Amino acid sequence: MAERQKSGILTICGRPNVGKSTLTNAFVGEKVAIVTNKPQTTRNRICAILNRGCCQFVFVDTPGLHRPRTRLGDYMVDVVKQSVSGVDGILLLVEPIPNIGPPEEQLIARIREENCPAVLVINKIDALERKEDLLAVIETYRKAYPFQAVVPLSARTGEGVEELLALLEDWLPEGPPLFPEGMVSDQPERQMMAEILREKLLLCLEEEIPHGAAVEITRFIERDDEVIECDAAIYCEKNSHKGIIIGKGGKMLKKISSLARTDMERFMGTKIYLQTWVKVKERWRDNVNLIRDFGYREE
Repeated sequence: MAERQKSGILTICGRPNVGKSTLTNAFVGEKVAIVTNKPQTTRNRICAILNRGCCQFVFVDTPGLHRPRTRLGDYMVDVVKQSVSGVDGILLLVEPIPNIGPPEEQLIARIREENCPAVLVINKIDALERKEDLLAVIETYRKAYPFQAVVPLSARTGEGVEELLALLEDWLPEGPPLFPEGMVSDQPERQMMAEILREKLLLCLEEEIPHGAAVEITRFIERDDEVIECDAAIYCEKNSHKGIIIGKGGKMLKKISSLARTDMERFMGTKIYLQTWVKVKERWRDNVNLIRDFGYREE
């Protein structure tokens, strides 16, 4: 008798910079979410799809829960709250620290409200000097909420990822696939191109500037010779930031664009002709219309 098809939606949530996007990419085996060592890298809700045997996992990568200081921050927090509602399971991702901070407290409260199956995922165990220190972390969280399971892992090295997938397979309800076979993300190609370029901004620039930057793909043409022509506008909030992004003699923008083009070509599997421009939109992170224009929309 053939195995029955199972599919389900599983949300990955946690504070900023805890490794949610790294874990998302580790699940599906390729890069569908941008990753940097800076907090609040992820701004949108991203679905990553893994087909394994008779199972389809739909992992929802969310922004880090933080105290918002802009309208964009408000949007990101709303995305997190909506993403833990009506799903088949929740993965609370935490660092191996025996202390529960305000973001974790808020997320545990939401999990309790939803009464949804939840697993505590303790990430970054490869950074632990003594594995026995995990016991204190587990005990701290078990006092706060009765998680169905606790899984220590390293999203960076892959240790523990297979064990977590095996556990989550039992949580998937019976049902047809939610996405067609071959899809690994629900993000349109244009959006993925914009995210790749924004990742390089985060990697190459100083702390504040990239968080005040947005990327819009203004032109995306697939030519008959399979070369893609891609024009991108980088928006920042100050003229001084524009100068830093461009750099002396245009060197910084050239570096950012070159790194982005390499990743774009790897993602699309074809040659890309990328042109980038830098424009100033003052205080765009507090302008609801601009936030929507740049692709940050309520579901």
